[in-house]
Amino acid sequence: MSALLKASPSTSRWHTALRQFIFFSIVLFVSAGGTWIMADILWRGGISGVEICMLILFAPLFTLITFGFVQAVLGFFIMLLPRDPFLITNCLPKKPAAPEDISMTAIVAPIYNEDVTRVYEGIRSIYLSLVKSSCADKFNIFILSDSSDPNKWIEEEVAWVELCKQLNAFGKIFYRKRSVALNSKSGNISDFCRRWGAKYRYMLILDADSVMEGETIVSLARLMELNPRAGIIQSVPSPVQADTFYSRMMQFAGTLYGPIFQAGLNFWMGANGNYWGHNAIIRLAPFIEHCSLPFMPGKYGSKSMRFMSHDYVEAALMGRAGYEVWLAYDLGGSFENLPPSLIDSAKRDKRWCRGNLQHSWLLFAEGLHPINRLHLFLGIMSYFSSPLWLLFVIIGIFHFRIESYAVKSFDYDIGVSPFLDEVCGGRQSLILFIFTMTMLTLPKILAVLIQLGNRQWSASHGWRLKIWLGMIAEHLISALLAPIHMLFNTKFVMHVLMGLNVPWTAQRRDVSGVDWREAIITHAWHSVIGVALAIIAWILDRNLFYWLSPIYLGLIFSIPISIILADQRLGERLQKLGIFLTPDEIKKPETVAHLEKNMKIYESLALSGGRPQSEPGIMQVVLDPYVNAIHVALLKEKRRIPHRITENLKKLGDRLLAEGPDSLSRREQKILLMHAEAMSHIHEKIWTVPESSLAIWWQNAMKHYNSLSIKPSTPLYR
Repeated sequence: MSALLKASPSTSRWHTALRQFIFFSIVLFVSAGGTWIMADILWRGGISGVEICMLILFAPLFTLITFGFVQAVLGFFIMLLPRDPFLITNCLPKKPAAPEDISMTAIVAPIYNEDVTRVYEGIRSIYLSLVKSSCADKFNIFILSDSSDPNKWIEEEVAWVELCKQLNAFGKIFYRKRSVALNSKSGNISDFCRRWGAKYRYMLILDADSVMEGETIVSLARLMELNPRAGIIQSVPSPVQADTFYSRMMQFAGTLYGPIFQAGLNFWMGANGNYWGHNAIIRLAPFIEHCSLPFMPGKYGSKSMRFMSHDYVEAALMGRAGYEVWLAYDLGGSFENLPPSLIDSAKRDKRWCRGNLQHSWLLFAEGLHPINRLHLFLGIMSYFSSPLWLLFVIIGIFHFRIESYAVKSFDYDIGVSPFLDEVCGGRQSLILFIFTMTMLTLPKILAVLIQLGNRQWSASHGWRLKIWLGMIAEHLISALLAPIHMLFNTKFVMHVLMGLNVPWTAQRRDVSGVDWREAIITHAWHSVIGVALAIIAWILDRNLFYWLSPIYLGLIFSIPISIILADQRLGERLQKLGIFLTPDEIKKPETVAHLEKNMKIYESLALSGGRPQSEPGIMQVVLDPYVNAIHVALLKEKRRIPHRITENLKKLGDRLLAEGPDSLSRREQKILLMHAEAMSHIHEKIWTVPESSLAIWWQNAMKHYNSLSIKPSTPLYR
């Protein structure tokens, strides 16, 4: 064990500091050079207040571009090595893990109004993959529900029982529904830690769409054992199961470009890494002791402000406690899904934007490591840079207008540095433009060059040409989408700064297309701004009109672009042609293949009528004795319920049966569902009272229930 610990990169802090010095020195040098050239361009003929504003905006924005460029280039050179010497996985022994090599680990899956079939089939695939290892007894799976929809609640309970029956996994897979969903996902995890955290050494967190191979999970737990100072080890989820044009393009980009950026990221952050909220393993004792989320000052509406993006904060608090956070980007076997459309991606970004901007409260918090402060700052700038870019464009147009009518002074051609005139030959603007475009494009070219030597990409016919075509197509489409994202993020930032609430909503993870009405409502203002920008540029100067075309073209055509990108049939055609194809599609991982097989069986049974359509959960729990018994058994027993509450519950139950479910609000339905005695009483009463005393809705529901040839609780597949 001691030899393995010595081999771990976690012991070489001085080496990490040297790498960080090299990385940030290069970033500083390149960004300072670009800013110097920009200052020389603006200085000619004297510098005005408008030009000072442009330079102030240009410096941080150009530095962000430089940051990504240097990270990708360094990652490229690292991947040319036989093995990345800075990986935490270098300490993993080659022999398979034995049960005594790892400790008890909880795999937790927080869910909120998700597609129940997709979530549970993902858990089925994970469990079966774990069973194949010799360490399966070291893992328990917890499904932690915060679903606010009563129908989802009942569906989750029934699905859990059926899953455990089919896998013989009672005592291995657990389900818990919180009665009060405080603090969203972070509160859900905190509640788990309070109740069961003392029973486990590690916790591996999944997202609702996460799938992980058993070997990967075992390796993460083993890495924790080998590195006792590791507090969090983050795997890198690979995007899978993309079907629309947009999601396939993003899946291709993430798979192709991701490795060099991840290698570069690991190079400079070392043991001061970040946490992305899922597909990561956490050491529970320090997490419970040190990572409780602080309150933010002030109020948000009528509630105290809390962090929505908890992951960055928890990584920073773990680092402050003296524990390490690592990125195991080479581990593989970790998967997730992507938003199916541009609109769904924007909805997710709206929530992330508020969460990231909240991190500004922690930038100067006491005791945080400088790298963790940088992670928080970069998360903020990932959204705040959009309004800065928009402001830069607006000021640039205003500056162009001023310069067009200004009388040139005798020293107009004299810049801030005569040296640049000699080196650049008076073409500073062109050189800066080419250099910026190179920094945006070269990382993608380097990523392709790296993958051309990867055998995983070479299984399809004409794969080299298809990779290049996919890269070019992705690059051009991303250029069209950039101004759309800029306006989206600017709007989200303004919403947050104005104090408007951003609710936590369930994410739509599959879509057959975006309807024209939704696209028009969402993108109409983009088109209006794009047309206005084009008209202004045309009036001012033809050259300005052509220079701004990459911005206004994407905005003007944002509606049809959004519709096309959300087209699932077009995505399937591209897949057949081999465009945007990834190695995980050429040879599917076992867990993903198993998940897709079961999902296809489910869909085919639903379409053929072999399985009844999903019924409202309130109908099942009231009518079906099996479902009612499951629900009542899972409820926490209330010792003493005041008479006033029991009377109110009785009135709600009577109204439910006499007037139908629509007579009760969602909140009233949840109140009934939370009381075992009330649900038992309602179930007994509906089968004993005269049918004429029931609402027409219930009379039809009973006829439908009695006519079913396959009950909702019948196992369909394994």
